[in-house]
Amino acid sequence: METSELLKKVRRIEIKTRGLSKNVFAGQYHSAFKGRGMAFSEVREYQYGDDIRDIDWNVTARQNTPHIKIFEEEREMTVMLLVDVSGSREFGTDVETKQEMITEIAATMAFSAIQNNDKIGVIFFSDRIEKYIPPQKGKKHVLAIISELIQFEPVEKGTDIGRVLQYITNAQKKRCTTFLISDFVGKADYQNALNVASKKHDIVAIQVYDPREKSLPDVGLVKMRDAETGQTLWIDSSSRKVRDTYNKWWETSQQKVNDIFNKSRVDSVSVATNEDFVPALIGMFKKRG
Repeated sequence: METSELLKKVRRIEIKTRGLSKNVFAGQYHSAFKGRGMAFSEVREYQYGDDIRDIDWNVTARQNTPHIKIFEEEREMTVMLLVDVSGSREFGTDVETKQEMITEIAATMAFSAIQNNDKIGVIFFSDRIEKYIPPQKGKKHVLAIISELIQFEPVEKGTDIGRVLQYITNAQKKRCTTFLISDFVGKADYQNALNVASKKHDIVAIQVYDPREKSLPDVGLVKMRDAETGQTLWIDSSSRKVRDTYNKWWETSQQKVNDIFNKSRVDSVSVATNEDFVPALIGMFKKRG
């Protein structure tokens, strides 16, 4: 992509997403995530009404009486964006591709973070860690992130969400707010990794999907290609049985994804590429606030 074309795209996304984060998300973001960045302060004896999830079991065992960890709010948070750059992000049949919507959502979260005086970092992932951008503050840093979101080309095409969750658990020492942005198409064996990561970090899952992934239209014989594996398959979409089977596959896959989030107590939101993502994110923020 030529430099001039890239700068125009960056500018367009900046104008749209900075306005959203400033005028729409400012209060919602702050109320949803304030106090989420917590630092360990001290240990004291357990008192009636304390949250049992804060019990320090090591100290409890040594003292032979229940003790809990006391946390204090950090002055600033670190926000990490885990951005799926696998092959399936290129799919799009309506208003925009999944990649374009993921870019807009990530940019909006980045501007919201710096307006809240938070640091923002990014990890691009496929079935490997493609790139790590360390957390920093400032508009210049966000514009560099947007530039990468637009033009980044991954080495691999597959998806391994478990790997990026393990990476953020090990690489980010302090607790941070983490937005996991993906279509969640691919391996679904990341339950354990999410369980561990969500205990250390405050994780929010944002799913972006195309409406044609949810429902197959009746358009006759269709050649379908898996963007991540390269495999192709001819499907007769005029067959009611084929369409019903396809729709059932989506519902089953979606239920598995939702079950994973629920078991790990991770907040999540799902947005289609032909929808406005703003109401969905605001609704999720309000539930957290």
